[in-house]
Amino acid sequence: MSGVVLVLVAAVLWGTVGPAQVWAGSGAHPVSLGAARMLVGGLLLAVVMVRPAGLRTLLVRGVRRWVMVSVLVTAAFQVCFLQAVERSGAALATASAFGVVPVVTGVCGLVLSGERQSGRWSAGTLCAVVGVGLLLLPSGEGRADALGVVFGVMAGASFGVYIAATKEVGARGGDLDTAAPVSVLCAGLMVSPFLLVAPEGLFTARGAALVGWLALGTTALGYLLFTRGVGRLSAATVGTLSLAEPLVATALGVVLLGERPGPVAVAGGVLLLGGLVAVSVPGRRRTVVPEPRPEPVGR
Repeated sequence: MSGVVLVLVAAVLWGTVGPAQVWAGSGAHPVSLGAARMLVGGLLLAVVMVRPAGLRTLLVRGVRRWVMVSVLVTAAFQVCFLQAVERSGAALATASAFGVVPVVTGVCGLVLSGERQSGRWSAGTLCAVVGVGLLLLPSGEGRADALGVVFGVMAGASFGVYIAATKEVGARGGDLDTAAPVSVLCAGLMVSPFLLVAPEGLFTARGAALVGWLALGTTALGYLLFTRGVGRLSAATVGTLSLAEPLVATALGVVLLGERPGPVAVAGGVLLLGGLVAVSVPGRRRTVVPEPRPEPVGR
């Protein structure tokens, strides 16, 4: 359960990204905002978590390629997700992104590690994905558009691959405490040219406050908790637990942004919550009583 709690708390923090971006209204370009978030948060993570011995483990041949994969998909996630929020709003962008994460992580876990999922995981994930689908249906004041949904799906697929890549790094002996800040910081460096192309909105009071929360709360603390929890769970379970993000984003959209989801979206939220509970609560373990061995003849 400790791994479940850590990943869920990280998901709750990440669920605030979209609402914070909309609420701040800084006018910052989504890609520039993502670059600033990753650079500041990655630097803080590096100061806290990176060790020379951990860096050496990431240079091993079998680990190095998965670190490169995690860098690429981290950059892709930031670019696509913040673009989705810009076009479709916080709740709908988060729902479209994380609705595909369990499917991607389940497939990656099966292909890469041979992870076979229980019936309860399948049922819980199905409920959660259907719930996300209901959240995406036009209702209330949602303003999703086709390109926004495409950006969201691409972001979700990237995050699903990130989960699988992180598991592979750990399975091959890589230090996950070092891998997380390396992935975030290198991804930030990849997209940092956008800071020169479109710096508008980042250096205002609202922009600075937004970058501060995204970097410190959702990136540094979020990735720290996620890294400590992901090694204790299967990739598929982590993917399903990440569906807490659209639930948090929807709730914040109602409370802070004045969004009013209709009955269909409410039903989707209930299904999503039920799926999360089904996957999160540990099952009852069976106690196997060994059969008594027959006494050897002649004793």
